[in-house]
Amino acid sequence: MPLILQRLQQATKMMSRRKILLLVLGCSTLSLFIHQGAQLSWYPRLFPLSCPPLQDSPPRPKHMTVAFLKTHKTAGTTVQNILFRFAERHNLTVALPHPSCEHQFCYPRNFSTHFVHPATRPPHVLASHLRFDRVELERLMPPGTVYVTILREPAAMFESLFSYYNQYCPAFRRVPNASLEAFLRSPEAYYRAGEHFAMFAHNTLAYDLGGDNERSPRDDDAYLAGLIRQVEEVFSLVMIAEYFDESLVLLRRLLAWDLDDVLYAKLNARAASSRLAAIPAALARAARAWNALDAGLYDHFNATFWRRVARAGRACVEREARELREARERLLRRCFGDEPVLRPAAQIRTKQLQPWQPSRKVDIMGYDLPSGGAGPATEACLKLAMPEVQYSNYLLRKQKRRGGVRARPEPVVDNPPPRPIRVLPRGPQGH
Repeated sequence: MPLILQRLQQATKMMSRRKILLLVLGCSTLSLFIHQGAQLSWYPRLFPLSCPPLQDSPPRPKHMTVAFLKTHKTAGTTVQNILFRFAERHNLTVALPHPSCEHQFCYPRNFSTHFVHPATRPPHVLASHLRFDRVELERLMPPGTVYVTILREPAAMFESLFSYYNQYCPAFRRVPNASLEAFLRSPEAYYRAGEHFAMFAHNTLAYDLGGDNERSPRDDDAYLAGLIRQVEEVFSLVMIAEYFDESLVLLRRLLAWDLDDVLYAKLNARAASSRLAAIPAALARAARAWNALDAGLYDHFNATFWRRVARAGRACVEREARELREARERLLRRCFGDEPVLRPAAQIRTKQLQPWQPSRKVDIMGYDLPSGGAGPATEACLKLAMPEVQYSNYLLRKQKRRGGVRARPEPVVDNPPPRPIRVLPRGPQGH
């Protein structure tokens, strides 16, 4: 017990500006429930967040300007929600699309600053769907902005795209019985380059990153190498959806955030009935062959991801990822009950938490709040599970009410931004 009290005294000094609402002590665990504005914290802050602790370096202030390229069907909505909540807690301006663009920046058109609602300029954070255009983004975002994105294994991603956009993409609509196997057996029979939403049926990652999704590395290796180089010149971190928690550990380290800042609830997930339980190996090979540009991008950045983990310390990153998962489970139980489960939209009573459904053939799941909740804790839980459309609309209304002309965010001169991948040292692969 004296050791626990000693740690409590240390934590109290660290959190002198925060109000501790609930403290639960056990023989071997100590959990905190902290209120800081609308922020709730379940992560045990008595333990150092540096692993191993950085003894010679002073702690960096949190980085406040972030541009997240939200790729399609890669867990990007969950990352977006993390960034939206961080921006709200710190009173940051979030770039949001003009209403004529709906909740995306007029995708699939190349991004332009004209697509940004004037009430959300100049921004600190950007996290909605767009097609990458470096010049236009650098015109919008302040100097020192950190650029990050996320990729997903192309076969799994393509299965998700085929299911989610089956009623929107003409190439998918042409397939008899909505059969993914039939499409991949002969994709050229259904695909028409240049037609509306064609990018969802061929090398979607490359298209989102501003590349030419009609190019094939089989015919032109130099094009893939050039696209990789362009990504590495801009982005400081490329996360990997299959290693989501490890990616968030690297993200929070890159931005000098706390693990609390990257807690999340899984959003925009399909019901089991709307997805393949497992993709057969032959189908996966066909999907990667058809999306060879995406496969090349993924393979390269998956390798650089694990080199980055190795530099950070594999055991250290895995420990933080485990602590993040444990804290997330506590958070979900606190918000959504002892056995939190994803529910079909029809079973979600809270209208603000009902996810958009792309078609009657696809069920998108979400969380619901227990009845009778109120106060800051309920508000924080609501934002944790709020779907993209509702959260974007809410932030737009809030920022329009705030109104007025805001000065362009200034970079923190004594906290230089992390460097893009291209200038990071190359090390041995750690995976």
